[in-house]
Amino acid sequence: MKARHLILLLVAMTLSAQAETLTPAKESKQEDMLLTQVGKQVELHLKSGEKFSGKVAFVGDKLVHLTALTGMEMFEATVSISDVSAVVVRTAK
Repeated sequence: MKARHLILLLVAMTLSAQAETLTPAKESKQEDMLLTQVGKQVELHLKSGEKFSGKVAFVGDKLVHLTALTGMEMFEATVSISDVSAVVVRTAK
C-alpha cells in the first residue's frame, strides 16, 4: 500500500513540475492559443496598448471572457479577440 502512495506522489510531483508552454502551429489563431489557456491566468496585450490580466473563463468566436482580473479580483471582462495582439502566459513556477 505504501508503494502505491509513493508512486502516486511521484506522478503528482512530476506533473506539477512540468512547465506549461504555448505550442502554436503554423495555422494557429489567437483564439486557438486562448482555448488552450481556459482556466488559467493570462495577460492579454491589446492593439491599443492596454493590458488585461485574469483567468480565462470562456473563449468564443469573437471574444474572450476573463474573470478574477489582476488588481480587480471582483471584476470580470470580455475582450474582443480581434483586439488582442499578444497572449502572455507564465511558463515557469
